[in-house]
Amino acid sequence: MDPERISYHKSVQELYKRIKKDGLTNIWDRYEAQAIGNDIDNRCAYCMGGVRCDLCSNGPCRADVEKNKRGTCGITGDGMAMRMMLLRNVLGASTYHYHAEQVLRTLKATAEHKGPFSIKEPQKLISLAKRIGVDFDEKNDSIESIALKFHDFVKKDYERPYYEHSILVEKFAPPDRKELWKKLDIFPGGIYGEMMLSTSSCLTNIDGYYVSLALKALRMSIAMAYQSQIILEELQDVLFGIPKPHKMRVDLGVLDSDYVNILPNGHEPFLGFALIQEAKKQEWQDKAKKVGAKGIRIIANIETGQEMIQRWEMDDVFYGFTGNWIMQEAILASGCVDLFVADMNCSMPIDPIYAVKYKFKLIPVSELVAFEDINDRLNYIPENAQKQAQQLIEMAINNFPIRRKSVEPITGLPTSEAIVGFSKESILETLGGSLEPLLDVIKKGKIRGIVALVSCTTLRDKGQDVHTIAVAKELIKRDLLVLSMGCGNGAMQVGGLCRLEAKELAGLGLKSICESLKIPPVLSYGTCTDTGRVADLVFAVSNALGGVPIPDLPIAVAAPEYMEQKATIDAIFALAFGVYTYVNPVPPIIKAPNLLNLLLKEIKNITGGILNVEKDAEKAADLILNHIESCRKKLGI
Repeated sequence: MDPERISYHKSVQELYKRIKKDGLTNIWDRYEAQAIGNDIDNRCAYCMGGVRCDLCSNGPCRADVEKNKRGTCGITGDGMAMRMMLLRNVLGASTYHYHAEQVLRTLKATAEHKGPFSIKEPQKLISLAKRIGVDFDEKNDSIESIALKFHDFVKKDYERPYYEHSILVEKFAPPDRKELWKKLDIFPGGIYGEMMLSTSSCLTNIDGYYVSLALKALRMSIAMAYQSQIILEELQDVLFGIPKPHKMRVDLGVLDSDYVNILPNGHEPFLGFALIQEAKKQEWQDKAKKVGAKGIRIIANIETGQEMIQRWEMDDVFYGFTGNWIMQEAILASGCVDLFVADMNCSMPIDPIYAVKYKFKLIPVSELVAFEDINDRLNYIPENAQKQAQQLIEMAINNFPIRRKSVEPITGLPTSEAIVGFSKESILETLGGSLEPLLDVIKKGKIRGIVALVSCTTLRDKGQDVHTIAVAKELIKRDLLVLSMGCGNGAMQVGGLCRLEAKELAGLGLKSICESLKIPPVLSYGTCTDTGRVADLVFAVSNALGGVPIPDLPIAVAAPEYMEQKATIDAIFALAFGVYTYVNPVPPIIKAPNLLNLLLKEIKNITGGILNVEKDAEKAADLILNHIESCRKKLGI
């Protein structure tokens, strides 16, 4: 396989060679094995087109809209494709919301003085509580009391019936969006009711109408963004600190086989932070040295790692960040891992085979996660997080001599540094406390607009991160400032675009801003769960411009390598929010012509959103710029 078809990153290409030499199954070979014919990306045409269904015993069925060939129940290909998209959205929403519930659970335990965490940002909690309408006495209520009231207020809104409007959406969303959503009858209730409504609609012989299903997807996405995403990220700031720009070591060279290496992996940072706090204690470092290690290091991994590196600075214990999920097998094949701590997302079913081969301990720490042949687990309990971190460190130390004796490590892998930790607060701080300087350079045209790059990583069409980095380079070349989130953020960091030196790849206008503010052209803004929070930043920009409607702002969203179900609901929310949305690879809807027309053309007249699925990076960037220029013209700037 061509190296660039494997990955953009040399470190991953190198470890692929090791995996092949060792004869292990791997994601690249498995992807190729799924191909039909000689084209590595070719799959079943009905599946790729979204027009097949196996939900009932009359199936599997296939549909052809042009020939009026329907499923046995009578559903059209358009209905099949949108129904499956809605089910993907439900999976994405429920997983985002699981994370939100775990954050609330952690906040409650912390407020009750149970567990190892503290409320690091009390003023932020107070501001949030005021914004959403929590009833409290700022003078007399303790911060712990306010936290508990906040917890109860938010939980009540989560459980609100779908037919009653969500207070959180009412408090967080821009006025023009709320008015439109009410007009379209897609203003949501509580997230649990919305997930029930959408899931129930997908049962056989209930809702097969693609327009109705699409509206339900838009509605649920709004609940997800404002109830799940914003709440979980803002509360993680409250508990662990507001992100501020700082440097972070990145790429697979952060793995040193002479250390006990513990990798928190997934999307929830709770035990990751507890592990850092515990591993910094000298007693644990001494225990590691007694078994022959130089010490203990906590290595950030995937989205759990993103949550951690955005908020806490690197040192000799919290050492660095590896990258995003597709390089997981490469990371494990390095021969440097002692403990792989798998929380709620992005731990691959294949990991146990790698654990046996490369002698590391694989331990699930979420009830969501399970592996074949792995019986040990340590489900996260906020009140017990310190004790659980101690147990995990003990496992890793015990594993070190086994791993060092049995596995030859790969050394000399590259390491670089990225600037991470941008947030609404830190951006405002960089700008002197106001959005005006940013708006001024946009008005003057030095920055033409802003693109939120919210992406996964996939092997569809190209290697890991190849298309994401290509799109980002094209965007900054056109003087478009990029805010990066999700696994795509890992691509930016490891790919070198979150470095000051990346300004040389930017257009002259953006380059001058990078030089004056000492920022890279791609600002590392967080994880996929920050989608809701970036919407809140957009709302702030709209307000600063005097209430400009969201569709008229010189902004766009790009998902150059979307992969899984959470990404699909992020894209649907962007459309509900009224934003130009670039998505690649092409979603499985191409044989549903009426649905395609709805999402590619008619949606603009419904929500103001625009969907583009251009596969070429340069053309995609041109289309994004064209849209932004049209918005600038409309605003007279």
